[in-house]
Amino acid sequence: MTIAEKLHAIGRPLLRTQLEHPTVAGIGRGDLPEPVFRSWLEQDYLFLLDYVRVFARLAWQAPAGHLGDLVDLAHTTYHDELSLHRSMSAEFGADLEGAVKGPACAAYTAFLLESAASYGEGLAALYPCMWGYSSLGQIMAENPPAEPRYRAWVDMYADPGFAALTARIGQLIDEAAPDQDRAEALFAEGMAHELAFWSVP
Repeated sequence: MTIAEKLHAIGRPLLRTQLEHPTVAGIGRGDLPEPVFRSWLEQDYLFLLDYVRVFARLAWQAPAGHLGDLVDLAHTTYHDELSLHRSMSAEFGADLEGAVKGPACAAYTAFLLESAASYGEGLAALYPCMWGYSSLGQIMAENPPAEPRYRAWVDMYADPGFAALTARIGQLIDEAAPDQDRAEALFAEGMAHELAFWSVP
């Protein structure tokens, strides 16, 4: 098994736990209370801004063969994902400009930015977000919600283009060859942050 495949094996049972979380289940049914999703959108917006910074910090360290990928990921996150996020947030009345990081968001972004001080370890730490959302989107798209706004969220992360970007991060991890134990520990910690993030107030 490659490093990425071993991370997937660690992540699958943790992904099932996320699917059972009330916030994720409510998105999947299309009946999540709007104030809950509005709060989540505000926190996720602040998270994504720092996620771009993580990609940028890793790009600064990247070998030549990886540099373009990380620059592209930073660009795609900042321009495409955040644009979709703003549109969705407007439909739910989220106050993105007035949002302040809650404890879960602050802890997760601090973990990612600190982990990004080491190239291979930083990739392993950020992988749970991309791999987890891509996996959740694909699973939820099998029985998508009828409510169009929640369906749009599912469609965004079930998109094959997003899956391809996620797969590329897995390749970068394998090529960067971080210490296996360290990569697994950081990936598991990232998955724990992912679960905690669904409980933002």
